[in-house]
This record gives sequence, C-alpha cells and structure tokens, in this order.
Amino acid sequence: MWIKQLSIFVLPNPICIDSEALANAAFKPCPSLSWSSSGFHQAMPFSDNLVFDAAQSRKICLRTDTKILPVSVIRDALNAKVIEIQQSEERKIGRKERLELKEQITDSLLAKAFVKSTHQCAYFIDGLILVDSANSNKAENLITELRQALGGLAAVLPKTAHAPSQIMTNWLLAGEAVGNFELDSDCELVSVGEKAAIIKAKRQNLTAEEIRHHLESGKICTQLGLVWNEQIRFVLNDDLSLSRIQYLDMLQEEAANEGDDLESLMTATQIIMTQNLSLLIHELVEYLGGFCLQ
Repeated sequence: MWIKQLSIFVLPNPICIDSEALANAAFKPCPSLSWSSSGFHQAMPFSDNLVFDAAQSRKICLRTDTKILPVSVIRDALNAKVIEIQQSEERKIGRKERLELKEQITDSLLAKAFVKSTHQCAYFIDGLILVDSANSNKAENLITELRQALGGLAAVLPKTAHAPSQIMTNWLLAGEAVGNFELDSDCELVSVGEKAAIIKAKRQNLTAEEIRHHLESGKICTQLGLVWNEQIRFVLNDDLSLSRIQYLDMLQEEAANEGDDLESLMTATQIIMTQNLSLLIHELVEYLGGFCLQ
C-alpha cells in the first residue's frame, strides 16, 4: 500500500468525509449489459468501512470493474452468424441487419465477458488529497467521482508562486538542492520552442559539466530525481506530481516494527507514509513560494 506514484490536490477548506457520506456511491457489481462500473470500495481489506482513519489521515478507495471483450471476438462471432444465416436462408445480409446482429451478439457476449478490477486509493491529510497515480486523467477521475458522491468538493490542482521547473532548474544550476532535499541521479531537460529537444539523464552525476552546459544553453528541467530527508527517493515532475517513489529502509522498518498483524501493519504504514509525504510536500511548496489558491 506504499504510494509509488502521486498526484496532489489541495483542499482550500476542511471537509468531513466518512463512510456514510460515500454510502450512496458505494461500488456495485457491473450489470450484465454494461461495460463498466465504478464506486467506492472498502478502504482496507480487514474492514468494510469506505473510509479508514489512521491518526490524522483518512483513506478511500475507488474500485472500477471493466469488462474485457476484444473487438476481434465480436467480429468473429458476427461473421460466423452472417455465414450461418446466408447459408441456411440463402439470402444476403444487409448493412442494417448486420448492425442489429452485431448489437445482439455484443450484448450476449458482454453478459459472459471477463471482468478486470482496478483499485485506486487516495489519502486526506493536512489539507491535501494524495491520489496514488501520477496520471492526471486517472487522478482527476477519482476526484470527479468523489465530488459527485459528496455533492461537491472544492479540491483543486496545486498552483504555486514559482513553477516547479524553475526551482528544479535552479537547483541543477547550483549543483545542489536545499533544505532536506538532495539531488539524486535522474533528470529530464527540455529546450524551448516548437521542436523542443529532450535530454534524459539516468544514473548520472547531476552536477556534471555536461548537465550545466545544457542548462546554460537554454534548456529547463522538467523532471528531477531527489531524495528527501534521507528517507524518500522520488522524481519530481513539472506539474508537481511525484513518480517512482521509493521509501528507504528506515521508513519501511519503522512501519514493520509497529505491526504484528495485517491491521496494525497497514495502519502503521498509512500513518508513516502520509505524514512523511505531507512533510515532504509542504516543505517543497514552501520553496516554491506557497500555494496560490485563487
């Protein structure tokens, strides 16, 4: 349950969210003739509650079931049916009838199709919603579902006084980050213009002269590998999302020492993870000049 990819949303005002608030939007199995179904699911495997509280953090989970029905399966079944009718009734199948047959066959197959389930979690802490995805569309979808379930939700994407690309570029030019942040070994540099050149460095010394040369020639940093407080390694993106998050041994051992069973382990993990991510984000936002909520 350690978040590996993260999108951040800001809550301008405190909200009250509990299982009762989400009850009307609880997950229901996908109907036989529907392609998908989504709703809020139990937040933890050991509890039926839709919201799980651990210290100052709250967790929710959105479940989405999607039926798997390849186009080729529908096409093959349709072709077989068309051949059967043409041979048995000795007539041709027109376009309109073919479309009607396709619809009937799709409904028949859909009722028996395999279902793929996905779960996406989000955590509320310190005025933030931490969604476990760096994909903006997936993260926005969870917020949309939550907004509909609650009848409104004033969650917004984070905007800061200074652009993340600005501070990342400055840190690379300086050859060091500030505060509890340290440069790691990955970055992405992009030039300005319609045909922007992209330079990606992996497992590279980010203070090397060649990195500085690219920056001095006008490129900006859009992704930067960082380590925070010697505990969390991650890549900061220019939209303030975090990807490739790794929790170093100290944090994982701290959680393991708190948990003798599944419930206590997952509770401790949620507390330690969300508290440290919150501290990381708020420190980072401080260097970015703070949130701009208007």
